[in-house]
Amino acid sequence: MNVYDKAHDLARALQSCEEAQSVEEAMKAIEGDTDSKRMLDDFRARQMDMQQKMMTGEMPAQEEMEKMEKMFEVISMNPDIARLFDAERRLAVIIQDVNKIVSESLGHLYQ
Repeated sequence: MNVYDKAHDLARALQSCEEAQSVEEAMKAIEGDTDSKRMLDDFRARQMDMQQKMMTGEMPAQEEMEKMEKMFEVISMNPDIARLFDAERRLAVIIQDVNKIVSESLGHLYQ
């Protein structure tokens, strides 16, 4: 059995799963709406900036965290963006589950 072939099989299964298809459909809807795309791009840029700060050990100010939470609440009122966030959440659960299955299958090696 070739592990790499199985990994590619898994990658294809993930790409074609309902959750990944939902993410793709939601992204297409957002791409077709200039305002939605701008709101999402702005949110993602701020989110990335905040994550980079946290990775360097810098905690964002409470004010900045609250601003991001409010921004998330506002853009989540957009049905297409809300649908994207939900689809991304469902896909992330699958990826976490797959990661857990793979990790646990090798757990005996480190006991």
